Amino acid sequence: MERISVGIDVSKDRLDVAVRPTGEAFQVSRDAAGLDSLIKRVAPLSPALVAVEATGGFEQVVVASLAAAKLPVVVVNPAQVRSFAVALGKRAKTDPIDAAVIAHFVEATAPAVRPLPDDQTRMLADLVARRREIVAMIGAERQRAMRITAPRLQKSITRLLKALEKELASLDQDIDETVRGSPAWREKEDLLASVPGVGPIIARTLIAELPELGRLDRRQIAALVGLAPDTRQSGQWRGKSFIGGGRSSVRAVVFMGAMTAARFNPELKAFRDRLVAAGKPKLVALVAVARKLLTILDAMVRDGRPWDGGQAHASASI
Repeated sequence: MERISVGIDVSKDRLDVAVRPTGEAFQVSRDAAGLDSLIKRVAPLSPALVAVEATGGFEQVVVASLAAAKLPVVVVNPAQVRSFAVALGKRAKTDPIDAAVIAHFVEATAPAVRPLPDDQTRMLADLVARRREIVAMIGAERQRAMRITAPRLQKSITRLLKALEKELASLDQDIDETVRGSPAWREKEDLLASVPGVGPIIARTLIAELPELGRLDRRQIAALVGLAPDTRQSGQWRGKSFIGGGRSSVRAVVFMGAMTAARFNPELKAFRDRLVAAGKPKLVALVAVARKLLTILDAMVRDGRPWDGGQAHASASI
């Protein structure tokens, strides 16, 4: 029996759909009627995977509708799909072509289907993302204040900074109430924050944007966050390993935690110092600390046990 893969390219008003290996293609509107039509046409095919490309939020209602219809839906990374298209020699870019490439991509790679976050988790993720945006705005305005000398513009920057800082405080309160209002999240935050180097911002970002924490092994969780080293080599040539991809926002806060842990967490400081003493560049050692910190947090959530130094270290190595 043929393994059916469906690719969906999402735009503001419509969905372009491609089916492999049959080659079927069609369009529906991105509204309630169109989604009903999509499900009625796709469900009888019993697809192995239905892939939707992330498009800045337009895909969310599509993904939710497909998941509610018990279809195996995955959200794929546009950059990976585009690289796949270039590798196939498909440089033209239209919505129908994109849908066909998405279907081909998931047929070739078979990404894992993971449960969608519930409404409460999505709300927390949106709050955390908005907080990140406000922090970036504050940073930009402070940089601007250092360059501008005109008094009138300085006053404008000062007013805007006060408004942004007030909004940041409000968001922090909303996030705190959301997390502390859930017994499960409150327990998880306390568990994560028991690690030296992990504070509320890191813990809450992990809760909101990495719900897989504690459900995957150390290699899988590192790859998901983009902390798994990719090695380049060919024959006798050995290139440098590098990291990338994955969830950049999560990777950023894990690095924040790693920078603090490398100074104040006895276990991870000793780990970093061993790497540097062995001749590893400091940045490489910091990446290793970030990966180890993530591995430890994953093991702690999996086992439901707070940080206790060597014991958590041993658990993480499983």
